[in-house]
Amino acid sequence: MKKYLFMWCFVLCTLSGIAQTVTIIDKNTGEPLELATLASNSPRAFVVTNIKGQADITAFEGAEIIEVRMLGYEKAIVSYAILAQTNFTVELVASKLSMDDVVVSANRWHQDRQDVPNKIKTITPSDIQLQNSQTAADLLGSTGDVFIQKSQLGGGSPMIRGFSTNRLLITVDGVRMNTAIFRSGNLQNVISLDAFATESAEILFGPGSVMYGSDAIGGVMSFRTLNPQLSHTSETLVKGAAVARYSSANGEKTTHFDINVGWNKWASVTSFSNSNFGDLRMGTNGPDDYLRPFYVERQNGVDVMVANEDPLVQKPTGYEQTNLMQKVRFKPNANWDLVYGLHYSTTSNYSRYDRLIRTRGGLPRSAEWQYGPQVWLMNNITATHQGDSHLYDQMTVRLAHQFFEESRIDRDFNKPTRASRVEKVNAYSFNLDLDKALKTGTELFYGFEAVYDDVNSTGTDEDITTGDVFEGPARYPQSSWASYALYASLQHRISPKLLVQAGTRYNYFKLDAKFDTRFYPFPFETAEISNGAVTGSLGLVFNPETDMTISTNLSTGFRSPNVDDAGKVFDSEPGAVVVPNPELGPEYAYNAELGIAKIFNSSIRVDVTGFYTRLENALVRRDFTLNGQDEIMYDGELSQVQAVQNAAYTKVYGIQAGIEFKFDSGFGFSSRYNFQHGEEELDDSTLSPSRHAAPSFGVTKITYNHQNLKMDLYAMYSGEVSFDDMPAEEKGKDYMYAADSNGNPYSPSWYTLNFKALYKLSNGMTISGGVENITDQRYRPYSSGITAAGRNIILSLKVDL
Repeated sequence: MKKYLFMWCFVLCTLSGIAQTVTIIDKNTGEPLELATLASNSPRAFVVTNIKGQADITAFEGAEIIEVRMLGYEKAIVSYAILAQTNFTVELVASKLSMDDVVVSANRWHQDRQDVPNKIKTITPSDIQLQNSQTAADLLGSTGDVFIQKSQLGGGSPMIRGFSTNRLLITVDGVRMNTAIFRSGNLQNVISLDAFATESAEILFGPGSVMYGSDAIGGVMSFRTLNPQLSHTSETLVKGAAVARYSSANGEKTTHFDINVGWNKWASVTSFSNSNFGDLRMGTNGPDDYLRPFYVERQNGVDVMVANEDPLVQKPTGYEQTNLMQKVRFKPNANWDLVYGLHYSTTSNYSRYDRLIRTRGGLPRSAEWQYGPQVWLMNNITATHQGDSHLYDQMTVRLAHQFFEESRIDRDFNKPTRASRVEKVNAYSFNLDLDKALKTGTELFYGFEAVYDDVNSTGTDEDITTGDVFEGPARYPQSSWASYALYASLQHRISPKLLVQAGTRYNYFKLDAKFDTRFYPFPFETAEISNGAVTGSLGLVFNPETDMTISTNLSTGFRSPNVDDAGKVFDSEPGAVVVPNPELGPEYAYNAELGIAKIFNSSIRVDVTGFYTRLENALVRRDFTLNGQDEIMYDGELSQVQAVQNAAYTKVYGIQAGIEFKFDSGFGFSSRYNFQHGEEELDDSTLSPSRHAAPSFGVTKITYNHQNLKMDLYAMYSGEVSFDDMPAEEKGKDYMYAADSNGNPYSPSWYTLNFKALYKLSNGMTISGGVENITDQRYRPYSSGITAAGRNIILSLKVDL
């Protein structure tokens, strides 16, 4: 066996042939273009240029059509023979607007955006650098197409098309990040990703279950991290950057560095970031309901309400976060590409601010309520092969192991018992994705996925007056969740202007749980849930002109019940306790959408997408009984028993629209607007506004881009949610909302004016920064438990290595 393994490695290392390098440059400036893409269908090949604008195109030899793309440039079509005549150099011409870029998230392979029936938003490297977002959640929110909810400073729960939390899927380098304990309550796992280590990101709107499986109902957020760049010359390729950033609203101090070292076959990239955030200061102009007049200190063994010297400062909200990434790449020849990635993120403890502002009888309900360190570790290996076999033209294999740790630490005001609940998840996944051109104009994408999550949950109770520690009830049962799936998607070009795409997926999932009945009188000790789900999609893309696209898409999505749905015990709100329910099935979404995009005179782009989604057998909290009782004692309080059940339906409809202008002077104008309306069925069969359907929101920008200077003046805004339009479960959370003229909770509309700028100095230094919330508005985004930052001055210095 060892002999064969050695022979296989030897073949990979020696079958390299003679590499041929192409260079992509800007026609006007002669500057090399990094991250330009070259693609060919025959032979099947795809490469991306490095910082010197270079890429190895050995695999393209003999290609009649090679498409060269770069966002902001006109597409170039060349042949391998023409490249040889031009000394393997391609000059791209800058363009104003184009719909001719490349996306990955739709079919897990690189595709022309005009061949995709789904709506997709791309976040580019230049967007990431200019926005200077503190977290990956803030980066998503900057697009104007994703609404971000926060319960604390160390948070960020995206809302997309009326869905959020475990009805949205996060992927990192093609690996699903969602685990078996992703909950229906607000999630902050996306902040584990480092914006500095993000090369680009895509948001796929609507169900993506055919390609991605469970949870991909409202959309998929696909993050691609920095990829090691190879050198295509005899010289070692060294690329790196060091960044220091300060933000005034929370005293942020961030440092970052990354370094890429590349040779002909091997490359490595290392990224490190550390951020220290202080308590967040809100704006001066807005509702007094959001002020922080007090906080809790423990003095002489007693919890004391302390008057806040500055009610604009939200105490306590500060925390620290560290991110590390290491990737190694080995490309032995033109056909094989192997990448190993290590990702690590950890935070300090951070307070859940919305729980600390609750009161009971005029006193704080909680003396402390913290999330423990949020830890994420991922090891993954990706192997990609390009070849001409009967089974595939391109193949990618992904093997990944992820470890997640999170904890909750809380203690009631002037009570001695501090409860700690710790969750650890080991998640293993295997993905096999294949792409095969069956004949001219027909392409098959298919694959297999296996996921296994092992959940370990523990609980302890500590008497802080004596120091005694006792075993307490765990939040979850000891459990495992597994998913196995086959998928296939067929794309066929009926004519040069019309393309149809159809896909289907079968998913089998299984949950096993063992309950500890020592603390709660469950009528069961074990639970097993197993079921299957079939999803599908059918889409059409019509391009009547090169600058116009009409697309329509019918798709289904599903979410299988996970450990959080079936097994947890927690207090959803004061006086209510959620208990396990082992009798659950999957929920299904049915979606229809129509999109139109058109470019006028190469300088004006308009796009509008309308959608309707209906979720059946929705997993929702409803009143329940435990051993025949509808109320039990929980944490010393008589509480209504509830459980997650397949007991409702939800419908959401809306539009996403945008307009963009590009002028010859370097100025530009753009605006994004999102409207969604959602309704969900209540226990009495009446309808309530859906909790996760955000109010209308958007962003409007005036931009300037000329040579080394970029500027962005923009407004972000959100509509009001009146008391009458407030979801039923939100009406009881008056501590989170402002009070209207009748004293009822509501979410006021808000806006902010912002300015960002970036200037590249000739010596490899970049100065960037700006002012967010210039008018110092005091606002709290809908459903959030923390007030957003007031006027925030950002200063950043980047040095290229």
